[in-house]
Amino acid sequence: MKCESVQQNIILAQYGELPDELQFPLEQHLQGCEACRREWNAMEALHEELALAPLVEPSPNLLAAARVNLDEALDALPPRTMSQSFWANTFRWLSFMQGAPALTTLLLGVGFLGGNIVARYEVAHAPKTPPVMIFDHAGGAIASVSGIVQTSNSDIVQVQYNRLVPETAQGSLDDPQIRQLLMVGSKLAANNDVHMQTVGLLAAQCRIEHGCEGENDQASELRTTLLSELRYDQDFKVRMKALAGLQPYIAEDERVRNAVLDALMRDKSADVREQAITMLQPVQGDSSVRQVLRTVSSQDVNPAIRNASFQVLQGTANIE
Repeated sequence: MKCESVQQNIILAQYGELPDELQFPLEQHLQGCEACRREWNAMEALHEELALAPLVEPSPNLLAAARVNLDEALDALPPRTMSQSFWANTFRWLSFMQGAPALTTLLLGVGFLGGNIVARYEVAHAPKTPPVMIFDHAGGAIASVSGIVQTSNSDIVQVQYNRLVPETAQGSLDDPQIRQLLMVGSKLAANNDVHMQTVGLLAAQCRIEHGCEGENDQASELRTTLLSELRYDQDFKVRMKALAGLQPYIAEDERVRNAVLDALMRDKSADVREQAITMLQPVQGDSSVRQVLRTVSSQDVNPAIRNASFQVLQGTANIE
């Protein structure tokens, strides 16, 4: 894999859009190329920094001004050319097709039948090929092809290939390798159950033994992983586990406090917002915390959330 294609694959991988078959070649290239590895680290650092930045909603005045500017810009556009008119009519026809489901279904049916007939014809008249024999002893996914040998029979080709064999690591949660694998699992878990178990173990380690404390890179990365799960995971149960793991650090880490306040304001799950209110009680004297609690106690759609926020505010009366 050349560096030029790797630069594009790095961007796709950071946004989770890189195909699975290109993931392993990218990792192999990064292990042997210092320049691309620096690019990967820079992109990863930028992605994590952007992930932790608070989401700012545009003001109504800004939206109104943008709409006015857009209307003025559209009015100032020159008349359409023939090619522009052609594409506009094409998109208008597609919109009409979306509004006529019966006609769309009929055309799709005709296309499907035609494609099926052509495919059957090609299969029936395709040249016959000799069977493929695979000599496999290790198992696992195919990683690469290492050699090709053409036998004396020109129709037979022998292909030598390597497979990815699954491996297992075992150790305590204090083991740096186990922690690193768990953090990788939070991003590359094979399924939702594995992902939830991974976040749960990381959160338990942080909460029970303060495994996220310290200035070392792994402790910081572990806490950053939980912050990312709290902000972006789609499963509220995973966000609850991330909250539990971050609880010991809400007083000392402003990033954690801001993430919990953001969850209280924006999270769609009432359970997550209730847990966020409970976590904020030790820092209820903070002015930013009191401001968010006031807003939630008066504007949240859930009466239980409003009442819980109000109760916490009552405890800050003496502080104010």
